[in-house]
Amino acid sequence: MATTGPPKFNPVRDIIAGTIMAATSVPQLVAYAQGVGYASWRGLATAGPSLFAWGLATGSPFMSCGVTSITALMAKADLDGESYVAEHGEEAYVNLVAAYSLWVGACSAILGLVGFGKLAGMVPSNVRKGFKWGCAVGVVASALPNGLFTKGSGELKAKVAESAFAGFVTFMKTNAPAATGAVSVTNLFYAITHPGDWGMIAAPLFIVCTAFVMKGSKYLPKSFPPGTEVIIATALATLMSMKFDYPGNVVGEIPQLDPDAGLNLGPIKIPISMLNPKDLMEAPVVERFGGSYVTLIISASLFAAVNFLSIMGIASGFEAENGIKWSAPRELISQGVACITAGFCGSAPVSGSMSRSLVSRMAGTTSQMSCMVTALLWIYMMPYMTIMSPTPQAALSAVIMSAVVKSVVFPKDLMAMKGTDAIIGWGTGVGTAVTSPTLGFGIGLILVAVTSVLKPKSKKD
Repeated sequence: MATTGPPKFNPVRDIIAGTIMAATSVPQLVAYAQGVGYASWRGLATAGPSLFAWGLATGSPFMSCGVTSITALMAKADLDGESYVAEHGEEAYVNLVAAYSLWVGACSAILGLVGFGKLAGMVPSNVRKGFKWGCAVGVVASALPNGLFTKGSGELKAKVAESAFAGFVTFMKTNAPAATGAVSVTNLFYAITHPGDWGMIAAPLFIVCTAFVMKGSKYLPKSFPPGTEVIIATALATLMSMKFDYPGNVVGEIPQLDPDAGLNLGPIKIPISMLNPKDLMEAPVVERFGGSYVTLIISASLFAAVNFLSIMGIASGFEAENGIKWSAPRELISQGVACITAGFCGSAPVSGSMSRSLVSRMAGTTSQMSCMVTALLWIYMMPYMTIMSPTPQAALSAVIMSAVVKSVVFPKDLMAMKGTDAIIGWGTGVGTAVTSPTLGFGIGLILVAVTSVLKPKSKKD
C-alpha cells in the first residue's frame, strides 16, 4: 500500500466504517469475555465506553482497541481468575478484574508521562516473538475446553481430576500457584489426546466453525468486509442452537440494563452501567499479589508495557504503509485512559486490536470518529443483543481459535531462530505458556541478560 499520509476527514465514510466495525466485531467481544473468565454477555456490555474513550485520546485514525485474546489471558492469569470465581463468585470477580484495569490504566498513563513509550521499542524481537507464541498457547488452552467439551472447562477439569494427570495438577496448584499456565497446558494436553471424551455435537461444531472462519473468506464475494465469515459462522451456529435445542454451553441470558441507570449529558442519556466506586476500592486486588503494593505495581506496569507492544506494532505498520505519524507517549496515555474507563465499566484491561484496526482501515475510516461511532452503536444496541443468548460457546471458541491456532502449530518466527536467539525466543515462549504472561515476559528479559553476559566476546585482530 502506498504511503499517502492521514486521510481527509469524511464524516459519512466514518459513520459507514464505524457501522461495519460494530457488526463484524460483536462475536469477538463475546468470545474474549470467555477468555477473561466472566459471562460472555459482559463483553458486549462493557466494550463501548472504553472504545469511545480511546477515540477521544488516540492520535491514530485507524487504530481500534478493546479486550483482546492476550489481555484476556493476562488478566485471568495474573488474578488466578478460575480459583477466584470458584471461591467468591462471578460478581466479585468482575469487581476484581475492573479494579485491576484501573491499576493497569494508571500505570500506562504514568509510563507515558515519564517517556517509557520510546524505551518499549528496545525490547528485543526474540523476546517479543517468544512471548507472543507463549500467549497464543495460553489462548488455545483457554478456548479449547468450550470448543471440544459439551459443558466446557468444568467438564474437562473433572475428567483431568480422574486421570493420571491429577497428581501433577494438585502438586502445581499447591507448590507453584503462580504457574497457572502449567495447569492450563496440562488440561490442553489431556483434551487433545482424549478425543473419545469430546462432545458429540460441540466438537464437530467447533471444528467446522474454526475451519470456516479461517478459510471462509476465500469463498465469499470480495465486496464483503473482513469479518463477514465470523458473522456467518456465529449466526448459523445460533440458528442451529435455536432449532435443535443445542445441549452444550451457550451465551445465556443477557440481563437488561436498569432503565434508571446510565449517564445523563444534558438532554442525552447514555445507557451504560458503571460499577460502584466503593466496590472497586474494596476489591482485594492487592491481596491477589501477596498483599504487596510493590508487586501489584510491577505486575500492572508489566501488563501495561506488554499491552503497548501491540499498539506499537499496529501504529508502526500504519506509519510504514500509510505515512501516518504517531506519538508513543500519546498512545501509551491513550491506553491508560481506555483501561481506566474499562475499569469503571467492569471490563478487563484493553489494548490495540490488530484485526479490528485493519478492518477499520479497509472499511474507509478517515478519523477517530469511526471508532466512536462503533462504540455508540454497541452501547445503544445492547438491548437488542438478546438474539445471541442461544449462541453456542463452541462457536465463539472457534472465533478465538481461528486467530491463533496456525501461529501455535507453525511458529515460523521461532523456528527461524538460531543460537542464543533461539534460546531466548523459545525460553520466553515456554516460560510464558507454563507460568503466566507477566512471569514469562520477565523470564525472557532475564534470558537476554544472562546470554549477554555469557556470550563470548569477539577477539580483535
